[in-house]
Amino acid sequence: MLTSQKNHKTREREGCLTTRILGIESSCDETAAAVVADGVKILSSVVASQIDVHRKYGGVVPELASREHLRQIAPVVREAIEQANMTLADVDAIGVTQGPGLVGSLLVGLTYGKVLALALNKPLVAVNHLEGHVHAVLLEAHLTGRTLKFPAMCLIVSGGHTLLYRVESDARNSAAPFSYARIGGTRDDAAGEAYDKVAKMLALSYPGGPVIDKLAAHGNPDAVRFGSTKIRGNPYDFSFSGIKTAVLYYLRKRPELQPEIAARQNALANGERGAEQLRALSSSTTLDLIASFQHAVVEDLVKRTLAASEQFAVQSVLVSGGVAANGELRTRFEAEGKKRGFEVFFPSRPLSTDNAAMIAAAAFARFSAGERADAALNAAPHFPLGITSPDTGK
Repeated sequence: MLTSQKNHKTREREGCLTTRILGIESSCDETAAAVVADGVKILSSVVASQIDVHRKYGGVVPELASREHLRQIAPVVREAIEQANMTLADVDAIGVTQGPGLVGSLLVGLTYGKVLALALNKPLVAVNHLEGHVHAVLLEAHLTGRTLKFPAMCLIVSGGHTLLYRVESDARNSAAPFSYARIGGTRDDAAGEAYDKVAKMLALSYPGGPVIDKLAAHGNPDAVRFGSTKIRGNPYDFSFSGIKTAVLYYLRKRPELQPEIAARQNALANGERGAEQLRALSSSTTLDLIASFQHAVVEDLVKRTLAASEQFAVQSVLVSGGVAANGELRTRFEAEGKKRGFEVFFPSRPLSTDNAAMIAAAAFARFSAGERADAALNAAPHFPLGITSPDTGK
């Protein structure tokens, strides 16, 4: 503690005072650690992916994810500290994901962060994983020199989440944490989950999003009409189970596609997972189906998000989460947003997927506001963010 205070005072005298926060993220299947200065400058970011562990199951297996986090957490934190060219004693605070996420995975990162904070006598800050995705966009905006205006509408879209939030900043204190109002969310599958399940039906590689995005460019997006999802109640809620089921029925009616699905299964078993390898084993009918599926999902995400943005009079639109790396999603949002007068902000592709830089950035605002967690901090697998808006029940 004395060393940390001395370093802090030395930096203050030298006129280069920074608050350096170690972020730890383990909510699902990525073990991540990062050091971020003053909430905006990434000094290091390390992510250990578990894709190879879960690929043969076509989705995340919670028990295996927890085991991998236990194996990776110490070396990942150590590498993040080394890349930042500092020691653990130089960290001013530790930010750790409390939830939402898989409880076993969360407990690994949370426990490690609590032990570090106790051993080093450092402040501990609890972070909502969803708020981290909002700060991923802010990190990218700072890196590129773009100005993000509030209030903003944020779509968080990934394998585990599809949520809409109105994000408000404190005009009197720009360093204060944001406030959030939940505008909508998925009633069943998340968008990224639908991608993974469709990819599994078609014998494409896991995760499904990247390969479907690449193969969709070679098909006709208007070949298969899925229609728009009809939802009663909140018009800004999402539903993707219907389109997933429609793909299943489409395949059942076309048994002639089974031989190529079997060929792709063999290719995957032999380690042939590249988009071009799978494209060579896919008929034009399959490529059209893939393009049409992606077009329908992207259309729904863009339409509902921009409609909510108009109703709630925001000044910016943010899109974050793993699916935010999708090329068609980015192109459509930017084009449609421009037509409606909205500037749309995305994180870079590395910041779109789960990472600890966004957790450290989110922790900085809460640390600056005086928030601290203690040893009683526990994982919150269903940790809500903000309030539910009363104005969405149409």
